[in-house]
Amino acid sequence: MNRFKLFLWLLLILIILSGCSTRPPKHINNACRIFDEKSKWYKASYKSYKKWGVPVHVQLAIMHQESRFVHDAKPPRRTLLWFIPWTRPSDAFGYAQVKDSTWDWYKDKTGNWFADRDDYKDAVDFIGWYGNVSYKMLKISKWDAYGQYLAYHEGHGGYKRKTYLKKKWLMQVAKKVKANASRYAQQLKQCKN
Repeated sequence: MNRFKLFLWLLLILIILSGCSTRPPKHINNACRIFDEKSKWYKASYKSYKKWGVPVHVQLAIMHQESRFVHDAKPPRRTLLWFIPWTRPSDAFGYAQVKDSTWDWYKDKTGNWFADRDDYKDAVDFIGWYGNVSYKMLKISKWDAYGQYLAYHEGHGGYKRKTYLKKKWLMQVAKKVKANASRYAQQLKQCKN
């Protein structure tokens, strides 16, 4: 009888955990469809916006660029001799592709000690917090997806030193983030309800 009860408990836990889907939304280019599919995500994004002032469409555009909404995203591995999987270029991880040291800084400054990079709610809180720091330190508008992304990618020191000016590819990526943010903003106006 004890084994049967244990089996039932394990089955119940498995059913509950399977309801906590971590798969990315099917339509990542449409804010309304993202939030239709992942209704708790809108609440988390809006809460981050209210707390830090970085708009939902900027949060989405940064996350779209960093992970395509994949919860456990990591940078691709380098290869050795063109085909042997090797090391990763950084320890960035999760929805927001945050490095270990930056994540520790966030947890230390916010007191959010149980935050996980593979939890959407924590990832958008991080993006909001980081954008707020970028605004305070560098005077980048929280609504400026282009500038916010450059500071996000290069770090605050790199942005101050304008390291992005030597990276034309990065400025093109930041333009794409800005365009995605604009598209998300328009979509969100149409799906307010």
